[in-house]
Amino acid sequence: MAIFVNPENVPDRQQYTALGDVAAKLGIVVIPIPIRTVDDYVPGFAKIRIERTDAVIIMANLLNLAFHRRIVDFAVRYRLPTMDGEESGARDGPRPDDPAVAAAAGGSGDRVMDRRAFLAGTGAVLLALPLVAEAQQAGKVPRIGFLFFGSPGPSRELDAFRQGLRELGYTEGQNIVIEVRFASGRVERLPELATELARLKPDVLVTPGTPASLVAKQATSTIPIVFAGVADAVGAGLVANLARPGGNITGLTSMSAELGGKRLELLKQVAPKASRVAVLYNPADRANVLVLKELQKSAPALGLTLQPLEVRGPGEFEGAFVAMTRQRAHALFGAAGVLTTEHRKALVDRAAKRRIPAMWGERQFVEAGGLMSYAVDFYDQVRGAAIYVDKILKGAKPADLPIEQPTKFEFIINLKTAKALGLTIPQSLLLRADEVIR
Repeated sequence: MAIFVNPENVPDRQQYTALGDVAAKLGIVVIPIPIRTVDDYVPGFAKIRIERTDAVIIMANLLNLAFHRRIVDFAVRYRLPTMDGEESGARDGPRPDDPAVAAAAGGSGDRVMDRRAFLAGTGAVLLALPLVAEAQQAGKVPRIGFLFFGSPGPSRELDAFRQGLRELGYTEGQNIVIEVRFASGRVERLPELATELARLKPDVLVTPGTPASLVAKQATSTIPIVFAGVADAVGAGLVANLARPGGNITGLTSMSAELGGKRLELLKQVAPKASRVAVLYNPADRANVLVLKELQKSAPALGLTLQPLEVRGPGEFEGAFVAMTRQRAHALFGAAGVLTTEHRKALVDRAAKRRIPAMWGERQFVEAGGLMSYAVDFYDQVRGAAIYVDKILKGAKPADLPIEQPTKFEFIINLKTAKALGLTIPQSLLLRADEVIR
């Protein structure tokens, strides 16, 4: 059994010693994973693999609290039962009044856990770990595959999905397992990752975004698939009918492809003199192609000429913005997708550098410093995917679960960015905004 412990933290050393005493009485070998800085986690993970430990305990110190999700992701990937070293539970995050945080922080005001309570708790933990492992090995714990377009590390999308599961009574590592695969913003990696997840035979496969959903559908016709944030489920060929999707796939649509007219209208109000609008999109991303198609339908009625600019990788971003300047675009629409969302900060910064007003396809871009967005709350959709997962785990068939359509779209404005661009946002727009970032 491996224990993530900070040897320079007095409460950690005390609790580790107590835990070692209990483990020895139960015949369990304890392997310390010393964590002094964030750089110690990767070699720590390697040590766990080399030692072939069969369980993990996470001491509740500040470092482990901050990197708790990373440890849990590792443990889940290798099917290692995981327990927090303190009842307060790092899983819910640190709180200022939490004894675990106070103890980890050091200082004269530290509150150290009562030794007898700790011994009792750790004894129960150690006795429970074999049971958890046995349950997982017996296949009694449902496994969810999560095909994510982003990179490893902190993720609001993954956090939203986990939150949705918690709200339904699921605790990762205890009564549900999540296998995550990361595409790191590369569309071309998705087919391989989808096939890898399908081979694991998860109970449900969750696929945020259109590209991930399309490759998942190609990878399996039997494993239930729940998508979220799909721009146009019918147009993309995922389902034939929103009311009765049929097959092994269902989920939530963002209807992003149908918002072209509204997005251009809002952009026109911010930049009333604009007549040429550049559209940044990835032709390898089916959602981007569908969004562009609807924008092209709406542009003439608003007196706008669109200038589509293709980007297939980060190396093409600068060239696209150079072309934008050369073509004298007055404004920009940036489509959200696997590539662009992953590299949103780089795109937002380039738009700011060229002082071009931009409407973005998701709020994540505005949170990164973009001017504005009009879209469904993507995080809310990913959280909602947990409801579908729960229904399927309880016996529902994807074919019988209607595709959920959004009832609300968010208009987000970054007023700080507007001021930096020298733009005056009409008061009427500020009043209509669902959120104004100042």
